[in-house]
Amino acid sequence: MSLKIGVENGTEGRTIMWVLDHLGCFSYGENSQEALRALPLAVQDYNQWLIKHGLGDQVVSLDQSVQIDETWDVYRIDEDYTLSQDGYEVNAWFQDDWRPLTEPEINLGVTLLAASRADLLLSVEGLSEETLNRKLTGERWSIAGILKHVGNADWWYLDRLGLSFPRDELPAEPDERLGKVRNHLLSVLPELVDSPLVVGIDGEFWSPRKVLRRAVWHERDHTSHIRKLLAD
Repeated sequence: MSLKIGVENGTEGRTIMWVLDHLGCFSYGENSQEALRALPLAVQDYNQWLIKHGLGDQVVSLDQSVQIDETWDVYRIDEDYTLSQDGYEVNAWFQDDWRPLTEPEINLGVTLLAASRADLLLSVEGLSEETLNRKLTGERWSIAGILKHVGNADWWYLDRLGLSFPRDELPAEPDERLGKVRNHLLSVLPELVDSPLVVGIDGEFWSPRKVLRRAVWHERDHTSHIRKLLAD
């Protein structure tokens, strides 16, 4: 057996190596070679995360070869869909993203989203307003800003499929935004079982599988980011 891998080069200046059959499992590197070297440790970390949340039956076997199925080089486009260094970043669309989500996959995705949300909330539990809103040197956002960004991302993913609520209904407070957007995502996912929906928007393709793949990754990634900021 082998781990089916999708490689995304150049997203925010680095490579993401996606383990396509395991939602939320990924590694990073400055290039594909570094991301590949980081993969075994990333899989171990992913397995520990699953076990922590009572999902030991979903652990990834480490006794597998790695099979790079697809590679995507990120590029940028302007409003006329012309290549532009300062334009919109077009992220990976893998052939695997065409596959409709099955009911077991969506059920697992909902469980993984609950696990990632529990970790995110635990990472900021008890923090003062001052700490949440403090400007951090070299960082784009405060911790409160990161929380808002996570909520924005879930909303934006659904917007790509035409399934979001109006943007002006996003709550201003981070915790309210996180809750409202996540509840909406969870209400939509069951309707996407076996859906062949694929949408082309702003120069890239989106599907339910891509949305779920990125949603689980994104929250795990920013939870790790917050923990590192608080540890410094």
